[in-house]
Parts: sequence; C-alpha cells; structure tokens
Amino acid sequence: MADSSSRSASRLAAARLLVAVLWAGTLWVLGYIAAPAVFAAVPSLVAGDVVAVLLHRLGWVSIASAAVMLALVRLSPDLDAGRRRSLNLLVLAMLACALVMWIGLQPAMAQMRELAGPGGVRASPYWTQFAVMHGVSQLFHVVESILAAILVLKSR
Repeated sequence: MADSSSRSASRLAAARLLVAVLWAGTLWVLGYIAAPAVFAAVPSLVAGDVVAVLLHRLGWVSIASAAVMLALVRLSPDLDAGRRRSLNLLVLAMLACALVMWIGLQPAMAQMRELAGPGGVRASPYWTQFAVMHGVSQLFHVVESILAAILVLKSR
C-alpha cells in the first residue's frame, strides 16, 4: 500500500511540475517571443489586435492553470504545510497578475484603441493614457513571469 501511495505522490508531483512549466512557458513564449515577433512582422494597428487576442487566450490559460495547480497542491500528500502554503501563494499571486491584466488593463486598452479610430492610438489623444496602461501591463507580465520561474522551481 505504501508503494501505491508513493507512486501517487510522485505522479502528483510530476503533474504539478508539468502544469507549472506549461503555464510559465506560455507566459514566456507569448510575452517575450510571439508578441515582439508580431509587432516586428506586421503594421502596429494589426499587431495590436493580434496580440490582444493572444493575451485574451493567455488569460484563460492562466485561470485554468491556476485552478489545476491549486487542486494538485491540495491533493498532494508529499507537501508539508509550509510548502503547500508557498505554492498556493505563488499560484494566487500569478492569478492576481493575470486577472489585473485580463479584466482591468486589456479591456481598457482595447476601448482606447477602438475610440482612437483608424488613425491608431498613437495619433489620438488617448496615447499617453494608453502608453501608461501598456507599461503597467508589461510590469504585471514581468512580475507574473518571474513568479512563474519560482513556481517551476518550487513545483519539483
């Protein structure tokens, strides 16, 4: 029976690591490879729309990953209380970053792009506000990315 329990704990640990790596990888690839590549390859107006769709999907990935990670942490018998608490806090902090971007910043930025019209947000009176929100969004993404690296390391 102990062998079965050990195998179950090992599988849960592997599942935690897999979810953490997939979540972190999605953040890193989108934020540091895909988004810059899109802006380098197509006009800014189109790139903004494409990246907005990718970021919206990233929000769903973050919510799903957080839910799965919280369940895995709860079900893992190999975690002591301190480690369980630190993993939960990391996941919740990452989820908070994702929700601030997904629910707060991205819709507001999309509204500004729409209000700016065909000339684009850079040529509109919304540019300064948009640029500040974009900078704040990037900061949240960097924080979430760093937390993701810590989550990967602590999920093993």
